[in-house]
Amino acid sequence: MNASTHSASTSVSRNVTIAGHRTSIRLQRELWDAIEEICRRERITLHQLCSRIAENKAPRSLTSEVRVFVVNYYRSAANDEGHRRAGHGTFESAAAN
Repeated sequence: MNASTHSASTSVSRNVTIAGHRTSIRLQRELWDAIEEICRRERITLHQLCSRIAENKAPRSLTSEVRVFVVNYYRSAANDEGHRRAGHGTFESAAAN
C-alpha cells in the first residue's frame, strides 16, 4: 500500500454548518476523534467549534485551520503549565517508575 492509498483510506469527510452554509471537511479519523474530544471537553457542538475556527480563519482553507486548531489546542495542554494542571508530573518522575 502506498502512502496516498493509506491516507485516502483513513480520511473521512463530514458536513458542518457555518453561518447557515453547509460545507464539508475531510480529515483523518484521528483528527475527528480529537475534535470530538475537544467538543465534549468544551461542551460545544462540532458546528459551533468549526464556526469559531472560521471566524478567526487565516488565509488558509477551513480544513487547514481545523488541523492547526487541534494541534494548538493540545500543545497548550502539553506545555509546562498545562502539564502541571493535568497532574502529569515530570518526564523524569514517570521514567523512574
